[in-house]
Amino acid sequence: MSGRSRARDLGVLVGPLPTGPLNAITDVAGVLVGQTTIDDGADLHTGVTAIVPGPMTALPAAVCTGNGYGKLVGSTQVDELGVLESPIVLTGTLSVFRAADAVLTYLMGRHPEGLSFNPLVGETNDGFLSDIRRRPISERHVLGALEGASAGLPAEGCAGAGTGTTALGFKAGIGTSSRRLVVRDLPVTVGALVQANFGGVLTVRGVPMPVEELVPEASRMEPPGNSCMIVVATDAPLDARRLGRLARRAIFAMGRVGASYSHGSGDYAIAFSTAAQSPVLPDAALNPVFAAVMDAVEEALLNSLFMATTTTGIHGHTSYAVPYDRLAMH
Repeated sequence: MSGRSRARDLGVLVGPLPTGPLNAITDVAGVLVGQTTIDDGADLHTGVTAIVPGPMTALPAAVCTGNGYGKLVGSTQVDELGVLESPIVLTGTLSVFRAADAVLTYLMGRHPEGLSFNPLVGETNDGFLSDIRRRPISERHVLGALEGASAGLPAEGCAGAGTGTTALGFKAGIGTSSRRLVVRDLPVTVGALVQANFGGVLTVRGVPMPVEELVPEASRMEPPGNSCMIVVATDAPLDARRLGRLARRAIFAMGRVGASYSHGSGDYAIAFSTAAQSPVLPDAALNPVFAAVMDAVEEALLNSLFMATTTTGIHGHTSYAVPYDRLAMH
């Protein structure tokens, strides 16, 4: 991603809270991210992003469906039981089912006696830039992302499941951010990772920056899909119901960057907690955590755009990177 900068490095600071050392979801202890990128320089721009929540025990979790025009495999069991029992894998729409089967292979290998598993696999539609009907994601791509997951800074922009995505009229992709705070004397880290592929008008700190103005040569044809996947991780001790409240705030944060929440936009947030301690934080203590979630998601979304590079894909479609020089004029 030579030549591209994260939002914070461009002077775009979101909220007053400090970030973790990497300003990434991996600042939450134990949370790992792995990615496989498929980019042939022509018709294939896609991949896999895997979020592995450390030791794969059942963790409290929740899913918020902002708009259910999507294929989030495994979400109903998370809703029913309030528990995450697998890594979270993101990919392109028509590859989501092959990816889920690959996660099943991964889980079965770790639990030889298991007879029931619940892979959680989400998607956005990267068919504007990638030949989505080829369904290029194979088991080896998914297992590579899972087994290569690390605690380092995940690649952003045109990487993994964000290789072929477009958001707010510009080339987008994967983005991540984190916040640290203290809640009732308890140190808390909140991390977010996004796969951005949704419509609207880019808005930076409240200022609309339409693609028509920043990149006049860009086509404003909305790509199919127009979706967003958001993963929120925290070490705050929270149960599934309270995590559902965090997940809703993650969806709200899309509005800060100008999301249109259109008919065809599958907008989902998954929130989970790695905390082993109890009791859980009371609802009355959650306001600063809500703020941390919204700030981390907003910055992750901006990073997904600012770190992406101009990409030309199938049928000659081009998604343009946000131009920093023109951005500075506003």
